[in-house]
Amino acid sequence: MRRLIAILLLSGASAAYGGAQIYEPLSASVQAALHKAVSDARPPTSSFRTPIEAADWLAEMSRRLEKRIPNREYRIDLLRSVHYEAKRAGLDPQLVLGLMQVESGFRKYAVSSAGARGYMQVMPFWVKLIGRQDDSLFNLRTNLRYGCTILRHYLDIEKGDIYRALGRYNGSLGRPEYPNMVRAVWQNQWSYDKPARLALARD
Repeated sequence: MRRLIAILLLSGASAAYGGAQIYEPLSASVQAALHKAVSDARPPTSSFRTPIEAADWLAEMSRRLEKRIPNREYRIDLLRSVHYEAKRAGLDPQLVLGLMQVESGFRKYAVSSAGARGYMQVMPFWVKLIGRQDDSLFNLRTNLRYGCTILRHYLDIEKGDIYRALGRYNGSLGRPEYPNMVRAVWQNQWSYDKPARLALARD
């Protein structure tokens, strides 16, 4: 397992480790809440506190992602979308980037052996369960909306236990490999400390 994590970190995780969320019946109230979350069509607003914070975070994350997504315009759009959808769901954007790297290797059209799709490797049954028939899991924002909503749902089920929530997300609950891998990539490749000037600006 340690060897696999090391390979992922050294190679930039070009190989995906996509799993599959497992279908579980939802109560009517939970299903309605998740449907509302993924169907919210309000236009995105800035999820950053200040323009300076946005510029710094986007520049730093863009630098790290450049080798995987060379097109700068698309790369910035992806990062803005990740930040917005993660914050909207109450998640750490760096965690979502780590999950995307492990799940799909940042490949938009990745499909796992189980049929999970897109950047966050969302299983198609979620569209029928909580979405709309014409939702495409290969669409950037749709995939991120579903993926972040599902991870938030699993965190709520597990009362904030990120380790178990990640296991559920990958369909490997109770096994350490996947949560450990996401955590390693999250901490080693996507951790972000605000520069001192940003911290001072907020105080």
